[in-house]
Amino acid sequence: MADPQAFDLIFMDMQMPVMDGLAATRELRRQGVATPIIAMTANALREDRDRCLRAGMNDYIAKPVKREAVFEMIRKWVFHREGTRPTAPSPETWEATDLSF
Repeated sequence: MADPQAFDLIFMDMQMPVMDGLAATRELRRQGVATPIIAMTANALREDRDRCLRAGMNDYIAKPVKREAVFEMIRKWVFHREGTRPTAPSPETWEATDLSF
């Protein structure tokens, strides 16, 4: 599912039942997937963040995930990469957007 043509950004949960997020990221990178990968984890220590980056992730969001953090990652890794600078969504937009985690 991580076909580079299919997605602009991957949010990677670190605790999955078969393969954890670090192993999944390493495998995606081994396969040549260059799509930005953002770690989503409850482990918020600096060494946890560093492990994610060493595994090939581009950035990190600590749980509980806040809508503002998700939008910031989209701005940073999708819109910025495309050379555009959209205006920030208003708080009303955040409240109206269904981003249940």
